[in-house]
Amino acid sequence: MGEAERLRGDGAGPLRVAMINWRDPWQCTAGGAELYAWQISEQLRLRGARVTFVTSRESGQARRELRSGIEIVRMGGVYSRYPLVLGWLLRHRNSFDVAIDCMNGVPFFSPLALARRTKIILLVHHVHDRQFFVYFGRFMATVGRFLEGPVARRLYRDRPTVAVSPSTARELRDRLGWSGPVHIVPNGAPPPRPRPGAAADGSPSIVCVGRLVAHKRLDLLVSMTGRLREELPGVRLHIVGRGEQHGALAAQIRDLGLDEHVELHGFLSEDAKDELLAGSDLHISASRYEGWGLSVIEAAALGVPTVAYDVNGLRDAIRDGETGWLALPGEDLADTVRRALKELADRRPEIRAACTAWAATFTWESSGDRMHRLIRDDLDAF
Repeated sequence: MGEAERLRGDGAGPLRVAMINWRDPWQCTAGGAELYAWQISEQLRLRGARVTFVTSRESGQARRELRSGIEIVRMGGVYSRYPLVLGWLLRHRNSFDVAIDCMNGVPFFSPLALARRTKIILLVHHVHDRQFFVYFGRFMATVGRFLEGPVARRLYRDRPTVAVSPSTARELRDRLGWSGPVHIVPNGAPPPRPRPGAAADGSPSIVCVGRLVAHKRLDLLVSMTGRLREELPGVRLHIVGRGEQHGALAAQIRDLGLDEHVELHGFLSEDAKDELLAGSDLHISASRYEGWGLSVIEAAALGVPTVAYDVNGLRDAIRDGETGWLALPGEDLADTVRRALKELADRRPEIRAACTAWAATFTWESSGDRMHRLIRDDLDAF
């Protein structure tokens, strides 16, 4: 462990930390934000903290559970989780030394409930802003932007904020007018696990890993595959993940006659996902809103480069021309894929080595060290 000093509270006991996140990693719609919150929780626990993971509850989940020494407390659904969690925090307002309030579009407004002595850190993966209009009507989207912008800015103005990437830090300043301290604590990644790569046999294999939701724009990847098959009849697109867009994507694949070229795998175990990724030529994303690109780094750890649009978060996770290729917004991803496959044919070993080296610079231990130092320094200043 990088940090020898252990986290302690005011007394002799361990530091009491509340990790407040809208979902846990075992829910059906969980993604990178949930993995981040859990990994940071585990890192803090390893450094001596007593961590409570406060989140929503899916049907069939236990209201309380102990995993890896972390207590999970679940309550509420899509909308009710916010008032229910706020009420729970109010009832336990003196139970925590530190709270990490994860703002996935809307924060939990924990400063309204917790004791004044509790140190609160706001965690932001990416700024939603216009993304609210992708999922909501004008009124609800406007409310969401108001809560994320002026309300959150005022409520958390004197508290430290954690962003997961330089892009998110810039977005906080430029689009939300954030003036308080912003610290970058990046995602970690699994240790590099290079495996035998895909064979360059003219039948490229492309994998997309992520939630099947609107802003990921997976329909663009399906359409792209239809265009690529004209010149690459063996092309295959593998989509790994689950979400609300599954039915629409299945219908699109069927309507375009792409059943032999696009496969919806749904949820896969880590080993099965890694095996599929390791045997692919490219990992791909058409997302328009990201705070980082956890699946990009996971693919890179297996020596697989990524093609994506040049948008916030993804431009941080990809080193253009070295560990992947960035397309301009509006550019046809099929053209970028063609360029990537051509470069892979010429310098595949070099690109694979660059990918694994890049992924090796991100570890959950180093991210835990950064969060540990931020908490320790903030407590010392109190």
